[in-house]
Amino acid sequence: MSSVNPVVQSAPVALDIAAIRREFPVLDQQVNGHPLVYLDNGASAQKPNAVIEAEAQCYREYYANIHRGVHSLSQRSTSAFEAVRGKVRQLLNAPSEKEVIFTRGTTEGINLVAYSFVEPRLQPGDEILITAMEHHSNIVPWQILCERTGAKLVVVPISDAGEISLEDVEARLSERTRIVSIIHVSNALGTINPVKQVVDLAHARDIPVLVDGAQSAPHMPVDVQALGCDFFVFSGHKLYGPSGVGVLWGRYDLLKAMRPWQGGGDMIRSVTFEKTEFADPPARFEAGTPNIAGVIGLGAAVDWFMALDPAAVAAHEADLLAYATEQVGGIAGVRLIGTAHERAGALSFVMEDAHPHDIGTILDGYGVAVRAGHHCAEPVMRRYGVPATARASFGVYNTREEVDRLVMAIGKVRELFGPR
Repeated sequence: MSSVNPVVQSAPVALDIAAIRREFPVLDQQVNGHPLVYLDNGASAQKPNAVIEAEAQCYREYYANIHRGVHSLSQRSTSAFEAVRGKVRQLLNAPSEKEVIFTRGTTEGINLVAYSFVEPRLQPGDEILITAMEHHSNIVPWQILCERTGAKLVVVPISDAGEISLEDVEARLSERTRIVSIIHVSNALGTINPVKQVVDLAHARDIPVLVDGAQSAPHMPVDVQALGCDFFVFSGHKLYGPSGVGVLWGRYDLLKAMRPWQGGGDMIRSVTFEKTEFADPPARFEAGTPNIAGVIGLGAAVDWFMALDPAAVAAHEADLLAYATEQVGGIAGVRLIGTAHERAGALSFVMEDAHPHDIGTILDGYGVAVRAGHHCAEPVMRRYGVPATARASFGVYNTREEVDRLVMAIGKVRELFGPR
C-alpha cells in the first residue's frame, strides 16, 4: 500500500474543529440511532449557518431581479450579486472579476467552453486530450463535440496507483490537439494531478488548457495565475455553498473572442429584428435570470472558506486522509483503489465478498454516510476491474474520531461478509 504524501507538507495548522462543526446544524443529529458521520463531501458538502443565513436574508429582506430595476431592492440585489465576482476572483487569484462567469456548476462550465470556445475551432481529425480519470462531466461533452465535428478524443492512461505520467501527456499532444481538459483532483481516486506541468507542456505547443477544479477548490489553495491554465471551473455545492451555482473562470481575451453560450435577456447590448449585438463578458455568458440567492450564498461560502485559510483546511484534511489511509488500508480484506503519491479529499476502497452498495448500506446503519457507486467515473472503475467502490470523502469539519467510527463500521461489514 502506498503512503499518502499530503498536499501540505508542514504540520497541520490548528483549526478549532469543534467550533467549525457548531456552524453546521445538519451535523448535530443522529442517523439510525448513531451520531451522524458525514463522509460524502466529494458529492456535496454541508452548509454553514453563514451560507444558510445569506440565502435566507436575500429572500427575507431584499430579493428582486438584478441588472434591470431602478428601485431599491433591485439595486441591493444587484450589488450583492456582483460583489461575489470579486470574492471568487480573490479565491482563485484571478486577474479580473470580469473573468468570473456564474454557471449552474462545473458541468455547465465545461459544456460552455466546449460549445463556445472549442467547437468553432474544430475540424475533422482534430483532437481533444483528457485523462482516464475524468468525471463524466469532462468526458461526455467532448464525446458529443467529437461526434458533431469529426474530431477525436485522446485519453492519457493512468497507472495502477492512479497517476498520469507527464511523458504520456507529452506523447499524446500533437499539432492536431485543440484543447487539454484535465481534472485537478480526481473525485474517484483523490489523485492530485500535476496540472502546472501539464499546462506548461500544452502551452509550449500553444494548446489551451481547461482545469476541472470541482474537487480542488474546496480542499486547497487555488491560484489560476500560478497554474497558468486558460479556464478553471468549480461548483458551489462542494465548497460549502448552495447547489445549482458554480463558476467558470477564463482568460478575458479568450472569453472576449467566444460566441455566446445561450441567447436571451441580460447577455445583449442591443436587439433589433435585423441584428443583435452581444454584451462583453461576463454578461455575454449569463443569459436570463440567474440563481440570484444561490450566487449570494456562494459569496458567503467563499468568505467563510477564505476566513479559515484554504492552506489550513488542506493541512487538516491531509492529516485526516493519511490517518484514514493507514487505518482503513490496514483492515484485512480491504483493497484501496487509488494510491497515488499525492492525494486529497477522498479514500476509495472495495472489500472481499461485499458489494460497495452493501458496504454503504451497512455503514449507514451506524450513522456513517459514504458514497457507493461508480462516482460518475465509470472508466476508472473499468480500469481497476471493479463495478463500483465505497468512497469516504472528507471536509474541514471531519475528525479523526469520525475516521475511527468509519473503521468500526467497516468491521461490522467484515463480520457479515468476511471469511467464515
